[in-house]
Parts: sequence; structure tokens; C-alpha cells
Amino acid sequence: MHPGQIEVNEITGYWTFLMSIEWRDPFLIALILMHLLTTVTALLTRNNTNFQIFLFFVLLCAVYFSENINEYAAHNWSAFTKQQYFDSNGLFISTVFSIPLLLNCMLLIGAWLYNSTQLMSSLKIAQLKERSRRERECNAAATAPQTQFTSTTKSFKSD
Repeated sequence: MHPGQIEVNEITGYWTFLMSIEWRDPFLIALILMHLLTTVTALLTRNNTNFQIFLFFVLLCAVYFSENINEYAAHNWSAFTKQQYFDSNGLFISTVFSIPLLLNCMLLIGAWLYNSTQLMSSLKIAQLKERSRRERECNAAATAPQTQFTSTTKSFKSD
């Protein structure tokens, strides 16, 4: 056991688990930066639905394969980190990898729902404007033929 490591039986709750993680590890800093970059990308591409759909499926695939990633990382942890975080239950990878990815997926879904409500409200406004325009045209057409008929009749009488 390396100095500074905590035995698994010493972790009594989620908070003690989070406190046992060495957050200054370059691997974890890179992972946090990746999550921040993903969040910023999701926010900046809010008007590009096709890219967001692609990003959404990539994130969901990463979450789906997190168990495989955890197994690979458990066997090769010394190549990229100082401590063995990758337990067989997957608590670490769920905490630092899957949960942030799922939060980004929720952000994307929230953006899609917001865009959908904006689109539906602008569509309804356009429908109401079109109906109002048709009613005005219909009312104008109902009164216009009578005026044209009387003016035509008058022109025949004067001839």
C-alpha cells in the first residue's frame, strides 16, 4: 500500500470517498478539463442540432462502455495515474466519468426541449397571424364585390 492511500474499509460514505481522491493528479485534471470542454461545446453548439445529436450519442456510448473502460483502466492504471482508483464496483468511474457525461446529456436534452418550445410558440404565433390575415382578406372580399358591382352598374347607366 502506498503512503496517502486509504483502505477500502476506511471509506464509510460517499463524502469520505470523494475526500480520498487525489484531485491534483494530472489524469484527473485532464478528465475534469475534458468534461468542461464537453459542457462548453454543448452550450456553444446549441443552434447546431445535428452536431448535438452526434455529441449526445458519443456521450451515451462512452457511458455505456464505462464498465469496459473501468476494467481496462484497472489493469493499466500505473500508466496514467499515481493511484489505483478503479474498483470492481465502478464507484470511481461512475463518479468522475459517467455522472458528468450524463449531466451533459441532460443539458443537451434541456436545450432541445427549450428550442422545441421556442419553435412551437413561434409556429403558433405564425399560425395566428395567418388566420388573422385570412379573416381580414375574407372580410375585405365580402365587402369589395358589392362596391365593384354598383360602380359597374353606374357606369352602364351613364352610357
